[in-house]
Amino acid sequence: MSGSSFGKLFHIVTFGESHGPGVGVVIDGCPAGLLIDLNDIQKEVDRRRPGQSVITSERQENDIVEIISGIHNGKTTGSPIALIVKNLDKRSEDYDEIETHFRPSHADYTYQIKYGFRDPRGGGRSSARETVARVMAGAIAKKFLENFGIKIFSFVSQVGLIKIRSSIDKLNPRLIESNFVRCPEVATAKKMIRLIEEVKNAGDSIGGIIIGVVKNCPPGLGEPVFDKLHADLAKAMLSINAVKGFDYGSGFDGVGMTGSKHNDKFVTKSNKLKTLTNYSGGIQGGISNGMDIYFRVAFKPVSTLRKEYKGRHDPCVLPRAVPIVDAMAALVIVDHVLRFKCSNLNS
Repeated sequence: MSGSSFGKLFHIVTFGESHGPGVGVVIDGCPAGLLIDLNDIQKEVDRRRPGQSVITSERQENDIVEIISGIHNGKTTGSPIALIVKNLDKRSEDYDEIETHFRPSHADYTYQIKYGFRDPRGGGRSSARETVARVMAGAIAKKFLENFGIKIFSFVSQVGLIKIRSSIDKLNPRLIESNFVRCPEVATAKKMIRLIEEVKNAGDSIGGIIIGVVKNCPPGLGEPVFDKLHADLAKAMLSINAVKGFDYGSGFDGVGMTGSKHNDKFVTKSNKLKTLTNYSGGIQGGISNGMDIYFRVAFKPVSTLRKEYKGRHDPCVLPRAVPIVDAMAALVIVDHVLRFKCSNLNS
């Protein structure tokens, strides 16, 4: 099975299954000398772990991060970094009933056709349990980006038909962690939580949208043809379980605008070239222009329904998907920062 790696210079490979011994990641290409506090990695993983609130899966995993290699005395050594968390609260018997039939809208059928075999215990590699490995790698990527003043955050902007009313620039990122659903608009968050609870009690599921933001991104990241920055962000986000859509900047909303209104005009502010508007979402011609990068990621309703199957499943994946979106954005940006540095050294 190929396709378990991501990135060029900051290269990761994830491993492990939902009901195997554990899930982990190997990071190759992280520069030496980076200060790493295990608590920073654990904090990100804790944001993703199951059982953290009444609106998430009841699976109880402590998800304690173990460092296997690549970090010594709190600093990266430049050698491959290996991180792992053990799977402790497995109930593989919950999946006995699906060993002989395919669940709708899951990867059961397509895995069976492609490989001639599948792991029915939670879906094996198709399970969102794999994403804990991405979050561990993303935590290290975020630490590296802090050296450049680059900050990445994401939040839930819509659940079902309930959506935030404020614009991105008027929301306070510090409020993202103030509620279970990770929406910085507190009044809207309460409505979202009520909806998720109603859906959960009905044994059903609901989808929504997460908005990702990259602040203080320098201009010049990305390549103009196949490795456009927004193309790599799109691939990163679409590789996340349950994601059905991605757009950035004005996205699909831009089709209703005229070019004269959509164009981002350049102005000089504090001796720096900026744009009056940011419909481009911080990326033009596949390359960052120094403005904030922002994008939307659409998640479908979870395919596994409580009223039809055993097991412990999220009625809405969005609250736990926020740190995954953060991680994948960080992995894309750190890879392009390293490419940008290398291209400048060679010029």
